[in-house]
Amino acid sequence: MIDITLANFESDLIKASLQQPVLLDIWAEWCGPCKALGPVLEKLETEYGGRFLLAKVNADEQQEIAGQLSQMFGVRSIPFCVMFVGGQPVDGFVGALPPEKIREFLDKHVPAEGEIASELETLEAEQLAEAGDTETALAKLEDALAKDPSNDEARYDLIKLLLAEGALEGAQAIFAPIADRATGLLAEQRVNAFGRYIDALASARQGRSPAELSAAIEANKRDFTARFELAQIFFASGHFTEAMDELLEIIMRDKGWSDDLARKTYVAILEVMSKPQPKPIPPKAAAAAGADSKPKLEIAGKVAVTAADPVVDKYRRKLSSALF
Repeated sequence: MIDITLANFESDLIKASLQQPVLLDIWAEWCGPCKALGPVLEKLETEYGGRFLLAKVNADEQQEIAGQLSQMFGVRSIPFCVMFVGGQPVDGFVGALPPEKIREFLDKHVPAEGEIASELETLEAEQLAEAGDTETALAKLEDALAKDPSNDEARYDLIKLLLAEGALEGAQAIFAPIADRATGLLAEQRVNAFGRYIDALASARQGRSPAELSAAIEANKRDFTARFELAQIFFASGHFTEAMDELLEIIMRDKGWSDDLARKTYVAILEVMSKPQPKPIPPKAAAAAGADSKPKLEIAGKVAVTAADPVVDKYRRKLSSALF
């Protein structure tokens, strides 16, 4: 539990909430319900084992903070608790609620124990895969997904490793629970991309050999069917840039070929190659980053951004040039 003032508002509340949810308790010495709520919140912070951080602000001593948050949420009484996630105030509650109601509130914003363990195992698996220990990485990802079936990145990483091993049926089984998210009005681009990735391996197993396809393309540069089949083989085998080079040849000659299939597949490959911003792993204690010399209240946070992949950026530019 930490006390918040203007001096540490940015470092100990906003920046801390980029790493883990922070519950800010706005209270006052004269407020009876505040004194009843405080110990309950402190016990819950311990119970949740570092999955959220409890912060407190004295409404009388820090009127600017309390006043701005009260105005933002349209609240005129205390105790008033505000949940900060990702550098922003996202929700709140008023009054000395009973513990079970506060748990309901917390569980809407605080990651479950299984989620955190799953995220950590996913990170470990990615490092193991990069080091070449595919077997252990696969086991870690399977366990991460068992702990948290909603961990999409563990699912995608597992699909990637299975496809690299040629385990088509295994990849299809892992993809099946999210397959319906790849289609329809609310189709998710990343889910759709991994569906196309799996389909590429299935198609590659049934089609012509690379030598046959290369001969067909040599005989007719506009044999787009052969180029697409060759791109599918490259895609399925993880030779992403080679796949996109073949697809670009189609796009530059016929942008709308086969209901825009070449462009859609190209975009899917870029999505498979891209690594989304990882979720922050809540530390056991908030890390103080220091305070500005001039105290200033700003409800804003700066989120670290994953470094851009120069290959992905290069091929995005190539696609843009081909389309316009």
